[in-house]
Amino acid sequence: MSLLLDLFLCFAKIGLFTFGGGYAMIVLIGNACVEKKHWLTHDEMMNITVIAESTPGPISINCATYIGYKQKGFAGALAATFGIVLPSFCIIFLVSMFLDRFLEITWFAHAFQGIKAAVGILIIDAGFKMLKKMKKKPLSVAIVVCAFIVMLLISLLSLKISSLILMLAAGLVSLTIFMIKKPSLTGGAGS
Repeated sequence: MSLLLDLFLCFAKIGLFTFGGGYAMIVLIGNACVEKKHWLTHDEMMNITVIAESTPGPISINCATYIGYKQKGFAGALAATFGIVLPSFCIIFLVSMFLDRFLEITWFAHAFQGIKAAVGILIIDAGFKMLKKMKKKPLSVAIVVCAFIVMLLISLLSLKISSLILMLAAGLVSLTIFMIKKPSLTGGAGS
């Protein structure tokens, strides 16, 4: 029972103090679950992030659900998911009741401008941390460089291409290269 409570409280704290959505939460989830709690390794966190981004739903909720499930099965998945969702739900519910009044308060509007900048920094930080921990294989590096160039061109040219398409293309390239290399990996088995 204490692990379920720990899962709930850990993710509730992340959900309560993180502005900017799922990508901003990745740094905090990694810090809490890898560095402090040791529930995951860095490689597992990177894999979870990729899977959570590739599956339907918000990335932070997908990460929380998986980590909770890994720790305590279905009950752990519920505790972690409920923990990360509840604070945001309560805050959004309260803000929606008084939204017009919040927008009229000058210091509140300025605070949100600062939060926007901080969210951008958190997302960049998450990307750099994952990049540093990535195994530097030529294929991985080539995919990262190509994805960065493509995303930069998409942004500069104001094209409307989903990041999901880029992820699927990167997965397809990796799978194709794996299938090409596979006969050479098992070449000695048939002889």
